[in-house]
Amino acid sequence: MSPAARHRPQVSGRAPRWERRGPDRRRKEILDAARRLFSQRSYAAVSTTEIAREAGIARGLLNHYFGTKRELYLEVVRGMMRMPANPVPIMEGGPGIEAVIEQSVERWLSMLERNRGTWLAAMGGRGLGSDPELESILEEAREQAADRLIEALQRYEAAQAPPELRAAIRAYSGFAEAASVQWLEYRRLTREQAHALLVQGFLAIVNQVLPAVAAEHRRSNP
Repeated sequence: MSPAARHRPQVSGRAPRWERRGPDRRRKEILDAARRLFSQRSYAAVSTTEIAREAGIARGLLNHYFGTKRELYLEVVRGMMRMPANPVPIMEGGPGIEAVIEQSVERWLSMLERNRGTWLAAMGGRGLGSDPELESILEEAREQAADRLIEALQRYEAAQAPPELRAAIRAYSGFAEAASVQWLEYRRLTREQAHALLVQGFLAIVNQVLPAVAAEHRRSNP
């Protein structure tokens, strides 16, 4: 074999195979691209043309899968707020409530870091105005989060929890959202301070507020 032949690139007899991307993969790629962009900038600052370019598709294909930018955004929020079945460890003889809430708060803050722009827009309706469907998604997520926290106390099944317990947990969720805005948007708290505030706030509700509420209930209903 001549020197030239030895250095000639070897060419396969088969043409490169074109990989067809199915609908599920296309949807995921579009959602991933939208999630990245919405997390970096406000809802109003992101266009469907930009999302399509980020996903490597034509804009018409984006519209085919999701319709409008609003519908795509709502799907991103729905995925962001979707909670696993057991976001905190619940087991007999497992970690105490302080360890459980530490882990739960850490998951919450990490989710917010990954989705800062999307979550802030959802909280304030930035660019969406009053949107009942968005509020419905957020309300469902808040109720699911309340269920998980009630179960983490290892005292009740969520459905059988006393109404004052659910009310206190829902009040805590509003506190957690407000504290997170102070960290993410206004930078009045560091991440570490937000973490401490959310952990200690929950423990105060469990150890001090709930007993006081229960005592008031007993006084009112002898």
